Amino acid sequence: MIADNATGKGSAAVRGAVRRGELLLAGLLRCGHCGRKLYVGYGGKAGRYYCRGALVNHGTERCISFGGLRADHAVGSEVLRVLKPLGINAAVKALKAQTSETSAAERQLDMALQQARFSAAYARRQYDAVDPDNRLVASELERRWNEALQVVHRIEGEVAALEARKPAPLGEKERRHLMQLGADLELAWSHPAATAATRKRVLRAALHEIVARIEGGFIEMVLHWRGGDHTALKLKMNGAGKHRWTVPEDTLSLIRELARLMPDQQIARLLNRAGKPTGRGNGWTKARVCSFRSHHGIAVYREGEWAERGEITLPAAAQIIDVSVMTALRMVRRGIIKGRQLCRGAPWVIKVEDMAAYREQKPSRRSLPSDSTQQSFWFQ
Repeated sequence: MIADNATGKGSAAVRGAVRRGELLLAGLLRCGHCGRKLYVGYGGKAGRYYCRGALVNHGTERCISFGGLRADHAVGSEVLRVLKPLGINAAVKALKAQTSETSAAERQLDMALQQARFSAAYARRQYDAVDPDNRLVASELERRWNEALQVVHRIEGEVAALEARKPAPLGEKERRHLMQLGADLELAWSHPAATAATRKRVLRAALHEIVARIEGGFIEMVLHWRGGDHTALKLKMNGAGKHRWTVPEDTLSLIRELARLMPDQQIARLLNRAGKPTGRGNGWTKARVCSFRSHHGIAVYREGEWAERGEITLPAAAQIIDVSVMTALRMVRRGIIKGRQLCRGAPWVIKVEDMAAYREQKPSRRSLPSDSTQQSFWFQ
Protein backbone atom coordinates (compact mmCIF):
# COMPACT_ATOMS: atom_id res chain seq x y z
CA MET A 1 0.00 0.00 0.00
CA ILE A 2 2.87 2.38 0.78
CA ALA A 3 4.42 1.70 -2.63
CA ASP A 4 1.05 2.14 -4.35
CA ASN A 5 0.51 5.51 -2.65
CA ALA A 6 3.86 6.91 -3.85
CA THR A 7 2.42 9.68 -6.00
CA GLY A 8 4.78 11.25 -8.55
CA LYS A 9 7.58 8.69 -8.20
CA GLY A 10 7.68 8.01 -11.94
CA SER A 11 6.56 4.40 -11.84
CA ALA A 12 3.93 3.53 -14.46
CA ALA A 13 2.30 0.99 -12.14
CA VAL A 14 1.81 3.37 -9.20
CA ARG A 15 -1.79 4.56 -8.88
CA GLY A 16 -1.16 7.22 -6.27
CA ALA A 17 -2.91 7.87 -2.99
CA VAL A 18 -6.64 8.57 -2.86
CA ARG A 19 -7.23 12.29 -3.28
CA ARG A 20 -10.20 14.46 -2.29
CA GLY A 21 -11.48 15.08 -5.82
CA GLU A 22 -14.99 14.01 -6.82
CA LEU A 23 -13.96 11.94 -9.85
CA LEU A 24 -13.63 8.28 -8.89
CA LEU A 25 -11.27 6.81 -11.51
CA ALA A 26 -8.22 8.95 -10.74
CA GLY A 27 -5.11 6.76 -10.77
CA LEU A 28 -6.88 3.79 -12.39
CA LEU A 29 -7.12 4.98 -16.00
CA ARG A 30 -4.45 4.31 -18.60
CA CYS A 31 -4.44 5.60 -22.16
CA GLY A 32 -5.07 2.84 -24.67
CA HIS A 33 -3.30 4.80 -27.43
CA CYS A 34 0.07 5.62 -25.85
CA GLY A 35 0.02 3.55 -22.64
CA ARG A 36 0.50 6.50 -20.29
CA LYS A 37 -1.52 7.25 -17.17
CA LEU A 38 -4.47 9.62 -17.50
CA TYR A 39 -4.64 12.86 -15.52
CA VAL A 40 -7.65 14.53 -13.92
CA GLY A 41 -8.65 18.12 -14.55
CA TYR A 42 -11.46 20.02 -12.86
CA GLY A 43 -13.23 22.89 -14.56
CA GLY A 44 -16.49 24.23 -13.19
CA LYS A 45 -18.70 21.58 -11.61
CA ALA A 46 -17.50 18.66 -13.74
CA GLY A 47 -14.07 17.15 -14.28
CA ARG A 48 -12.37 15.46 -17.21
CA TYR A 49 -9.84 12.71 -17.75
CA TYR A 50 -7.11 13.45 -20.27
CA CYS A 51 -3.76 12.12 -21.44
CA ARG A 52 -1.01 14.71 -21.54
CA GLY A 53 2.03 12.44 -21.48
CA ALA A 54 2.77 12.98 -25.17
CA LEU A 55 2.28 16.73 -24.75
CA VAL A 56 4.73 16.94 -21.85
CA ASN A 57 7.36 14.57 -23.24
CA HIS A 58 7.21 15.25 -26.98
CA GLY A 59 5.26 18.50 -27.40
CA THR A 60 2.53 16.82 -29.44
CA GLU A 61 -1.20 17.06 -28.97
CA ARG A 62 -3.03 15.23 -26.18
CA CYS A 63 -4.08 11.67 -27.01
CA ILE A 64 -7.59 11.54 -25.55
CA SER A 65 -9.86 13.57 -23.33
CA PHE A 66 -13.38 12.79 -22.09
CA GLY A 67 -15.80 13.82 -19.36
CA GLY A 68 -15.60 12.04 -16.05
CA LEU A 69 -19.22 11.86 -14.89
CA ARG A 70 -20.43 9.35 -17.47
CA ALA A 71 -17.31 7.19 -17.12
CA ASP A 72 -17.58 7.19 -13.31
CA HIS A 73 -21.25 6.21 -13.44
CA ALA A 74 -20.64 3.38 -15.92
CA VAL A 75 -17.69 1.90 -14.01
CA GLY A 76 -19.45 2.26 -10.65
CA SER A 77 -22.55 0.50 -11.97
CA GLU A 78 -20.44 -2.32 -13.38
CA VAL A 79 -18.54 -2.80 -10.13
CA LEU A 80 -21.81 -2.90 -8.17
CA ARG A 81 -23.24 -5.41 -10.63
CA VAL A 82 -20.24 -7.70 -10.25
CA LEU A 83 -19.85 -7.37 -6.48
CA LYS A 84 -23.53 -7.58 -5.54
CA PRO A 85 -23.62 -11.42 -5.30
CA LEU A 86 -20.60 -11.25 -2.97
CA GLY A 87 -22.30 -8.88 -0.53
CA ILE A 88 -23.83 -11.59 1.65
CA ASN A 89 -20.49 -13.37 1.97
CA ALA A 90 -18.89 -10.07 2.97
CA ALA A 91 -21.51 -9.58 5.69
CA VAL A 92 -20.92 -13.08 7.06
CA LYS A 93 -17.16 -12.52 7.06
CA ALA A 94 -17.66 -9.22 8.88
CA LEU A 95 -19.55 -11.02 11.63
CA LYS A 96 -16.86 -13.69 11.90
CA ALA A 97 -14.08 -11.08 11.90
CA GLN A 98 -15.73 -9.16 14.73
CA THR A 99 -16.01 -12.30 16.84
CA SER A 100 -12.51 -13.57 16.03
CA GLU A 101 -10.82 -10.24 16.78
CA THR A 102 -12.47 -10.03 20.22
CA SER A 103 -11.73 -13.68 20.98
CA ALA A 104 -8.05 -13.29 20.01
CA ALA A 105 -7.60 -10.29 22.32
CA GLU A 106 -9.30 -12.13 25.16
CA ARG A 107 -7.10 -15.19 24.71
CA GLN A 108 -3.95 -13.08 24.65
CA LEU A 109 -4.86 -11.25 27.85
CA ASP A 110 -5.94 -14.49 29.52
CA MET A 111 -2.58 -16.13 28.82
CA ALA A 112 -0.75 -13.01 29.99
CA LEU A 113 -2.79 -12.98 33.22
CA GLN A 114 -2.01 -16.65 33.87
CA GLN A 115 1.70 -15.98 33.35
CA ALA A 116 1.60 -12.95 35.66
CA ARG A 117 -0.21 -14.87 38.40
CA PHE A 118 2.28 -17.72 38.12
CA SER A 119 5.19 -15.25 38.42
CA ALA A 120 3.54 -13.62 41.45
CA ALA A 121 3.00 -16.99 43.16
CA TYR A 122 6.58 -18.04 42.41
CA ALA A 123 7.91 -14.77 43.85
CA ARG A 124 5.83 -15.31 47.01
CA ARG A 125 7.21 -18.84 47.48
CA GLN A 126 10.74 -17.48 47.12
CA TYR A 127 10.02 -14.79 49.68
CA ASP A 128 8.53 -17.28 52.14
CA ALA A 129 11.51 -19.62 51.78
CA VAL A 130 14.18 -16.98 52.53
CA ASP A 131 15.83 -16.69 55.93
CA PRO A 132 14.36 -13.64 57.74
CA ASP A 133 17.77 -12.79 59.11
CA ASN A 134 19.08 -12.31 55.59
CA ARG A 135 17.46 -8.92 55.24
CA LEU A 136 19.17 -7.98 51.96
CA VAL A 137 17.87 -11.03 50.08
CA ALA A 138 14.44 -10.77 51.72
CA SER A 139 14.13 -7.13 50.66
CA GLU A 140 15.00 -7.98 47.04
CA LEU A 141 12.53 -10.88 46.96
CA GLU A 142 9.83 -8.70 48.44
CA ARG A 143 10.42 -6.08 45.72
CA ARG A 144 10.11 -8.72 42.99
CA TRP A 145 6.93 -10.03 44.59
CA ASN A 146 5.40 -6.53 44.63
CA GLU A 147 6.31 -5.93 40.97
CA ALA A 148 4.69 -9.24 39.99
CA LEU A 149 1.54 -8.28 41.90
CA GLN A 150 1.47 -4.92 40.08
CA VAL A 151 1.69 -6.72 36.73
CA VAL A 152 -1.23 -8.94 37.77
CA HIS A 153 -3.23 -5.89 38.81
CA ARG A 154 -2.49 -4.10 35.52
CA ILE A 155 -3.49 -7.06 33.35
CA GLU A 156 -6.67 -7.57 35.38
CA GLY A 157 -7.49 -3.92 34.66
CA GLU A 158 -6.94 -4.47 30.93
CA VAL A 159 -9.23 -7.51 31.01
CA ALA A 160 -11.92 -5.47 32.76
CA ALA A 161 -11.53 -2.63 30.24
CA LEU A 162 -11.81 -5.08 27.34
CA GLU A 163 -14.98 -6.53 28.82
CA ALA A 164 -16.40 -3.02 29.17
CA ARG A 165 -15.56 -2.16 25.57
CA LYS A 166 -16.81 -5.45 24.24
CA PRO A 167 -19.88 -4.80 22.09
CA ALA A 168 -23.08 -6.52 22.94
CA PRO A 169 -23.70 -9.64 20.88
CA LEU A 170 -25.77 -8.99 17.79
CA GLY A 171 -29.35 -10.07 18.05
CA GLU A 172 -31.33 -11.71 15.31
CA LYS A 173 -32.74 -8.34 14.18
CA GLU A 174 -29.28 -6.78 13.92
CA ARG A 175 -27.96 -9.82 12.05
CA ARG A 176 -30.77 -9.64 9.50
CA HIS A 177 -30.15 -5.91 9.05
CA LEU A 178 -26.42 -6.43 8.49
CA MET A 179 -27.11 -9.22 6.04
CA GLN A 180 -29.51 -6.94 4.17
CA LEU A 181 -26.87 -4.20 3.97
CA GLY A 182 -24.32 -6.71 2.73
CA ALA A 183 -26.72 -7.86 0.02
CA ASP A 184 -27.59 -4.31 -1.06
CA LEU A 185 -24.22 -2.80 -1.94
CA GLU A 186 -25.93 -0.21 -4.09
CA LEU A 187 -27.56 1.30 -1.00
CA ALA A 188 -24.20 1.55 0.74
CA TRP A 189 -22.64 3.03 -2.41
CA SER A 190 -25.27 5.76 -2.80
CA HIS A 191 -25.65 6.49 0.92
CA PRO A 192 -25.33 10.21 1.78
CA ALA A 193 -22.58 9.42 4.29
CA ALA A 194 -20.46 7.66 1.64
CA THR A 195 -17.79 10.08 0.43
CA ALA A 196 -15.90 10.07 -2.86
CA ALA A 197 -12.83 8.74 -1.03
CA THR A 198 -14.85 5.77 0.22
CA ARG A 199 -16.10 4.98 -3.28
CA LYS A 200 -12.55 5.26 -4.63
CA ARG A 201 -11.32 2.71 -2.10
CA VAL A 202 -14.11 0.33 -3.13
CA LEU A 203 -13.12 0.66 -6.79
CA ARG A 204 -9.42 0.22 -6.05
CA ALA A 205 -10.15 -2.88 -3.97
CA ALA A 206 -11.93 -4.45 -6.95
CA LEU A 207 -10.02 -3.05 -9.95
CA HIS A 208 -6.34 -3.12 -10.87
CA GLU A 209 -6.55 -0.57 -13.68
CA ILE A 210 -8.72 0.58 -16.60
CA VAL A 211 -7.47 0.98 -20.17
CA ALA A 212 -9.43 3.62 -22.11
CA ARG A 213 -9.53 4.37 -25.83
CA ILE A 214 -11.64 6.66 -28.04
CA GLU A 215 -12.75 5.18 -31.34
CA GLY A 216 -15.51 6.46 -33.62
CA GLY A 217 -17.14 8.71 -31.04
CA PHE A 218 -17.19 6.00 -28.35
CA ILE A 219 -15.17 5.58 -25.17
CA GLU A 220 -13.95 1.98 -25.08
CA MET A 221 -12.78 0.90 -21.62
CA VAL A 222 -11.38 -2.44 -20.49
CA LEU A 223 -11.69 -3.07 -16.75
CA HIS A 224 -8.88 -5.22 -15.32
CA TRP A 225 -10.15 -6.85 -12.13
CA ARG A 226 -8.00 -7.89 -9.20
CA GLY A 227 -8.79 -11.53 -9.85
CA GLY A 228 -7.42 -11.40 -13.40
CA ASP A 229 -10.69 -11.15 -15.34
CA HIS A 230 -11.49 -8.37 -17.82
CA THR A 231 -14.69 -6.53 -18.68
CA ALA A 232 -15.24 -4.30 -21.72
CA LEU A 233 -17.43 -1.19 -21.58
CA LYS A 234 -18.43 1.06 -24.49
CA LEU A 235 -19.83 4.54 -23.86
CA LYS A 236 -21.08 7.01 -26.44
CA MET A 237 -19.45 10.42 -26.21
CA ASN A 238 -21.46 13.62 -26.21
CA GLY A 239 -21.67 15.39 -29.55
CA ALA A 240 -20.76 19.01 -30.10
CA GLY A 241 -23.03 21.24 -28.05
CA LYS A 242 -24.46 18.30 -26.08
CA HIS A 243 -24.18 18.13 -22.32
CA ARG A 244 -25.94 16.51 -19.38
CA TRP A 245 -28.41 19.42 -19.09
CA THR A 246 -29.85 18.81 -22.56
CA VAL A 247 -33.61 18.18 -22.74
CA PRO A 248 -34.75 14.92 -24.37
CA GLU A 249 -35.33 14.85 -28.11
CA ASP A 250 -39.08 14.27 -27.70
CA THR A 251 -39.38 17.45 -25.62
CA LEU A 252 -37.43 19.41 -28.23
CA SER A 253 -39.69 18.11 -31.02
CA LEU A 254 -42.77 18.90 -28.96
CA ILE A 255 -41.67 22.50 -28.39
CA ARG A 256 -40.93 22.92 -32.10
CA GLU A 257 -44.47 21.93 -32.99
CA LEU A 258 -46.15 23.76 -30.11
CA ALA A 259 -44.41 26.98 -31.16
CA ARG A 260 -46.54 26.89 -34.31
CA LEU A 261 -49.76 26.60 -32.30
CA MET A 262 -49.52 28.84 -29.25
CA PRO A 263 -47.42 31.57 -27.56
CA ASP A 264 -44.62 30.92 -25.07
CA GLN A 265 -46.73 31.38 -21.95
CA GLN A 266 -49.17 28.67 -23.00
CA ILE A 267 -46.32 26.39 -24.04
CA ALA A 268 -44.79 26.71 -20.55
CA ARG A 269 -48.12 25.83 -18.89
CA LEU A 270 -48.63 22.83 -21.14
CA LEU A 271 -45.11 21.45 -20.57
CA ASN A 272 -45.47 21.81 -16.79
CA ARG A 273 -48.82 19.98 -16.83
CA ALA A 274 -47.32 17.24 -18.99
CA GLY A 275 -44.48 16.72 -16.47
CA LYS A 276 -41.66 17.60 -18.87
CA PRO A 277 -39.05 19.67 -16.96
CA THR A 278 -36.15 21.64 -18.34
CA GLY A 279 -32.71 20.13 -18.78
CA ARG A 280 -31.82 21.07 -15.21
CA GLY A 281 -35.05 19.65 -13.82
CA ASN A 282 -36.80 23.01 -13.32
CA GLY A 283 -40.27 24.06 -14.34
CA TRP A 284 -40.89 26.03 -17.50
CA THR A 285 -41.63 29.75 -17.59
CA LYS A 286 -42.31 32.14 -20.44
CA ALA A 287 -38.71 33.41 -20.27
CA ARG A 288 -37.26 29.87 -20.29
CA VAL A 289 -39.35 28.86 -23.29
CA CYS A 290 -38.27 32.03 -25.11
CA SER A 291 -34.59 31.35 -24.32
CA PHE A 292 -34.93 27.73 -25.37
CA ARG A 293 -36.49 28.73 -28.69
CA SER A 294 -33.79 31.29 -29.39
CA HIS A 295 -31.04 28.75 -28.63
CA HIS A 296 -32.51 26.17 -31.04
CA GLY A 297 -33.56 28.65 -33.72
CA ILE A 298 -37.30 28.13 -33.33
CA ALA A 299 -39.42 31.03 -34.56
CA VAL A 300 -41.88 32.71 -32.21
CA TYR A 301 -45.62 32.12 -32.63
CA ARG A 302 -47.46 34.70 -34.79
CA GLU A 303 -51.13 35.53 -34.87
CA GLY A 304 -52.69 34.29 -38.08
CA GLU A 305 -50.43 31.25 -38.56
CA TRP A 306 -53.40 28.92 -38.30
CA ALA A 307 -55.25 30.69 -41.11
CA GLU A 308 -52.11 30.74 -43.30
CA ARG A 309 -51.81 26.97 -42.99
CA GLY A 310 -55.54 26.44 -43.49
CA GLU A 311 -56.12 25.14 -39.95
CA ILE A 312 -58.81 25.88 -37.36
CA THR A 313 -59.37 25.05 -33.72
CA LEU A 314 -61.94 22.68 -32.32
CA PRO A 315 -64.32 25.47 -31.15
CA ALA A 316 -64.20 27.01 -34.63
CA ALA A 317 -65.03 23.65 -36.21
CA ALA A 318 -67.94 23.18 -33.81
CA GLN A 319 -69.29 26.59 -34.78
CA ILE A 320 -69.06 25.76 -38.48
CA ILE A 321 -71.09 22.54 -38.19
CA ASP A 322 -73.39 24.11 -35.60
CA VAL A 323 -72.76 21.66 -32.74
CA SER A 324 -71.38 22.00 -29.24
CA VAL A 325 -67.66 21.72 -28.54
CA MET A 326 -68.11 18.42 -26.71
CA THR A 327 -70.05 16.99 -29.64
CA ALA A 328 -67.33 18.09 -32.01
CA LEU A 329 -64.72 16.51 -29.71
CA ARG A 330 -66.56 13.20 -29.75
CA MET A 331 -66.76 13.36 -33.53
CA VAL A 332 -63.01 13.93 -33.77
CA ARG A 333 -62.22 11.06 -31.40
CA ARG A 334 -64.50 8.72 -33.36
CA GLY A 335 -62.86 9.71 -36.64
CA ILE A 336 -65.93 11.36 -38.11
CA ILE A 337 -63.92 14.57 -38.41
CA LYS A 338 -60.16 14.38 -39.05
CA GLY A 339 -58.04 16.16 -36.45
CA ARG A 340 -54.73 15.82 -34.61
CA GLN A 341 -53.47 16.64 -31.12
CA LEU A 342 -49.75 16.78 -30.27
CA CYS A 343 -50.17 15.74 -26.66
CA ARG A 344 -52.70 15.71 -23.88
CA GLY A 345 -53.82 19.27 -23.22
CA ALA A 346 -52.65 20.62 -26.58
CA PRO A 347 -55.26 22.19 -28.90
CA TRP A 348 -56.88 20.07 -31.57
CA VAL A 349 -55.82 21.05 -35.09
CA ILE A 350 -58.38 20.56 -37.86
CA LYS A 351 -57.79 21.27 -41.53
CA VAL A 352 -60.28 23.55 -43.30
CA GLU A 353 -60.30 21.20 -46.28
CA ASP A 354 -61.26 18.29 -44.00
CA MET A 355 -64.18 20.33 -42.68
CA ALA A 356 -65.27 21.10 -46.23
CA ALA A 357 -65.12 17.43 -47.15
CA TYR A 358 -67.19 16.52 -44.10
CA ARG A 359 -69.86 19.07 -44.95
CA GLU A 360 -70.11 17.73 -48.49
CA GLN A 361 -70.52 14.16 -47.25
CA LYS A 362 -72.99 15.12 -44.49
CA PRO A 363 -76.55 14.00 -45.48
CA SER A 364 -79.00 16.87 -45.77
CA ARG A 365 -82.06 16.91 -43.56
CA ARG A 366 -85.19 15.92 -45.41
CA SER A 367 -88.32 18.05 -45.06
CA LEU A 368 -91.48 16.55 -43.63
CA PRO A 369 -93.75 14.94 -46.27
CA SER A 370 -97.00 16.72 -47.10
CA ASP A 371 -99.25 13.84 -46.14
CA SER A 372 -102.74 14.82 -45.00
CA THR A 373 -103.05 11.71 -42.90
CA GLN A 374 -99.85 12.37 -40.97
CA GLN A 375 -100.43 14.20 -37.74
CA SER A 376 -98.04 16.28 -35.66
CA PHE A 377 -97.47 15.95 -31.94
CA TRP A 378 -97.16 19.10 -29.89
CA PHE A 379 -95.38 18.94 -26.55
CA GLN A 380 -95.82 21.53 -23.83
